[in-house]
Amino acid sequence: MARQIGNQKEKGVIRSLDWWTIGIYLGLLVFGWVSVCGASYTYGETDLFSLDTRSGMQVVWIGTSIMLGLIILLLDDRYYDMFAYIIFGAMLVLLFATIFNPHSIKGSRSWLVLGPLRLQPAEFAKFATALALAKLMSTYGYSIQKTKDFATALAIVLVPMLFIVLQRETGSALVYFSFFLMFYREGMPGSILFTGVAMVVYFVVGIRYADTMLLYTPTSVGKLVVLLLIQLFSAAMVYVYCKDRQETQRILLASVGITLLATLFSLYVIPFDIVYVEVALVVLLIGYLAWKYLATRIMNYLWIGAFVLGSVIFFNLADYGLNHILEPHQRVRINVLLGLEEDLKGAGYNVHQSEIAIGSGGLGGKGFLNGTQTKLKYVPEQDTDFIFCTVGEEEGFLGSAGVLLLFLALILRLIHLAERQPYTFGRVYGYCVLSIFLFHVFINVGMVLDLTPVIGIPLPFFSYGGSSLWGFTFLLFIFLRIDAGRNLHQ
Repeated sequence: MARQIGNQKEKGVIRSLDWWTIGIYLGLLVFGWVSVCGASYTYGETDLFSLDTRSGMQVVWIGTSIMLGLIILLLDDRYYDMFAYIIFGAMLVLLFATIFNPHSIKGSRSWLVLGPLRLQPAEFAKFATALALAKLMSTYGYSIQKTKDFATALAIVLVPMLFIVLQRETGSALVYFSFFLMFYREGMPGSILFTGVAMVVYFVVGIRYADTMLLYTPTSVGKLVVLLLIQLFSAAMVYVYCKDRQETQRILLASVGITLLATLFSLYVIPFDIVYVEVALVVLLIGYLAWKYLATRIMNYLWIGAFVLGSVIFFNLADYGLNHILEPHQRVRINVLLGLEEDLKGAGYNVHQSEIAIGSGGLGGKGFLNGTQTKLKYVPEQDTDFIFCTVGEEEGFLGSAGVLLLFLALILRLIHLAERQPYTFGRVYGYCVLSIFLFHVFINVGMVLDLTPVIGIPLPFFSYGGSSLWGFTFLLFIFLRIDAGRNLHQ
């Protein structure tokens, strides 16, 4: 009888599996292997499946990944809920131990060397963190609106992130910011996400145009624009969160009107630094918002004032952080991305060569194993972090668009699966998986096209290596198993 029930359950799981997602997964594996072949191929090689070649070893990683996926599907989905904290704790111990790893590879201590096998625990920490977050946020009474509950979730994200930073693997640590997309879906105030976006805008505009002067005045365009944006953002927040149209109009009129008058005076009467006017306006704005809070006792006015003050502090610390906290190679990469430096032989070399490779592919590409830039090894890390340039060179615009559409199909499918979960655990874990995949694809493709900083993260299912391939397989197939069991425990 027990065996019969077990067989019925297995059949139910098989029928409930999302075969569309599995098909996309297999398609990405095939395209990924073709790309690894093209990126690692050397003229004269005759056996692409030899274990002495990267294309041959990638077949091993693909085969073992599929086996791991099958094993995950055979396990009861309740195990992932039951042992989530244990898996997360074990992974934290492994991450902490890796900090003291004596093996350093390209300046990073994030790899564990076990004979011929090299593993990167940071790749596996992603699914462990996602499980821990899903476990926490599915606890009875949990609410992300409560400060204590949200702080606990942040701790689950920040602790592994800190350990990975201490391993000198900044790129992998930045991936953990993707969990904020899941937080937003689960009810995190949009103001937090907006604040993060605003900080990025302040940094880019302020640093990029810091030394650009406004026509014939001694006014820094970067500083002027950022301070004006702070005032405009605060006006928008007053409108959205305080529902006060009159106060919004007053702030906009004062900010834009006084800035325009000061600019005209500086241009046509006496040239002076308009930034001083903007600083005075920001100080008055903070005082005005504090007064509105005291007069109305509406807490949102106080929070908006804190946003304005925090924005000013962040803006003034951004330059210091860039020049005194970041490592020299990271600072150069950001300067190159922002157009402040043109280092085609140094930090900008990888991106420049990858752009040449992609551009040379044209519409239809040069064909399998016929890429010249990649065959002559002009692009460093072309079979790992910069593998998308191989896709562009050998498969052209059409092939690149096809790969991106395949990733888009995966993202849209994950959204569909996450939204149909009957329990919070499955939905939260699903959005964690979605966020991680979206971050990896956006940043990896963006850095190859010189749209985002070069932070060194793999393209899912494409970049060579076992750790990343296994890590992404764990992420995806655990979710597929949770989804397959969504109707079996009701």
